[in-house]
Amino acid sequence: MSKTAALPGFHLLAKPTGALCNLGCKYCFFLSKKDLYPDSSFRMTDELLENYIRQYIEAQKAPLATIAWQGGEPTLMGLDFFRKSVQYEQKFRRPNMIIQNTMQTNGTLLDDEWCEFFRENNFLIGLSLDGPRELHDAYRVDKTGRPTFDRVMRAAKLLRHHKVDYNILTTVHAANAEHPLEVYRFLRDEVKADFIQFIPIVERDNDTGFQEGDTVTDRSVKADQYGRFLISVFNEWVQKDVGRVFVQIFDVALAAWAGAPPGICAFSETCGTAMAMEHNGDIYSCDHFVEPKYFLGNINEKSMARMASSKKQKKFGQDKLDGLPEYCRRCDFRFVCNGECPKNRFIKTSDGEPGLNYLCAGYREFFRHIDGPMRFMAHELRCGRAPAGIMKYTKNGQIPQVVFKPGRNDPCPCGSGLKYKKCHGKGG
Repeated sequence: MSKTAALPGFHLLAKPTGALCNLGCKYCFFLSKKDLYPDSSFRMTDELLENYIRQYIEAQKAPLATIAWQGGEPTLMGLDFFRKSVQYEQKFRRPNMIIQNTMQTNGTLLDDEWCEFFRENNFLIGLSLDGPRELHDAYRVDKTGRPTFDRVMRAAKLLRHHKVDYNILTTVHAANAEHPLEVYRFLRDEVKADFIQFIPIVERDNDTGFQEGDTVTDRSVKADQYGRFLISVFNEWVQKDVGRVFVQIFDVALAAWAGAPPGICAFSETCGTAMAMEHNGDIYSCDHFVEPKYFLGNINEKSMARMASSKKQKKFGQDKLDGLPEYCRRCDFRFVCNGECPKNRFIKTSDGEPGLNYLCAGYREFFRHIDGPMRFMAHELRCGRAPAGIMKYTKNGQIPQVVFKPGRNDPCPCGSGLKYKKCHGKGG
């Protein structure tokens, strides 16, 4: 989630209910994972919970430990389960260690008691919401096919009322991809979201539910669609919302242009630091690769630290870099993209080399479009000024490709009438 600190030595996404969920979202890649555990109850035991918390905290070298809950739908475990988790966290935490809990949820089971618990125990909530009613309900339905929009909006209202820190997680798919401003303005103006993640739906069309094949379902966003979606949102954001609304991919891009690490594994040069744990303690290399091929072991039999540092997991992370096509290695935007997530790297380059990202064309257009503004904002950061100053450069709804550093005696592009050295060029 965009507001958490940088990842520690390794990160773990814990799924206390496995693939069990009270919704039946049509694009959910994880519902099919229940087939890996055909006789399971999909509920983490108290004994495993204690073992997990102990091992995870013991393995962390940084002063911050992030306990990340996902699913399935983690709230199906009930509040008592998470109260026990907090108790174990206090039992095993080291002096001066800060523990941050995060939870990704569809929000449909939240009530006042849940939100009071979140607030009291410093939980950061990722709430799944795909836009206004019609766009959200296109794919986010319950097990009976009924829409969920009203229930999710109720959850957002409760979280705000109880002052719970939360992000909005919005998937971009065939139903909402052509409505970027409608989605963004709804999240900003009606949901009052300050932190937003846009997650592209790239759903492989196969019968296994694994990352196999080179075709996608009709629900998937197209590469050019995703690029246009991000460009449209960026144009609105850079005119009105810099420093006020935080969009994860814009944060990642600015970090890259400023020469800082991306903070999320999808855009890192290598990966493998974010593993996934099933309800029974099984560990897999990544949340997107919960498949037999990527099984690392069970925490009741091996320590998670040992699995995180295993040759198999290191190879998984290194394969991201080693499998990068020459086309990507020569790309002007490799420094920010790095081929993005391996799960999406299943098409071929124009000269037939495998391993190109399905979303490449969209990302290239997006990164090309934001190059000028990002150069300017990165320069402002290096000069100790807020990137929000770029909003002075967006006149009458137009976004110029801002010159990174005009000559000292040139007019400042912000339109102040001053020379650059007397305005935004001070100290630069």
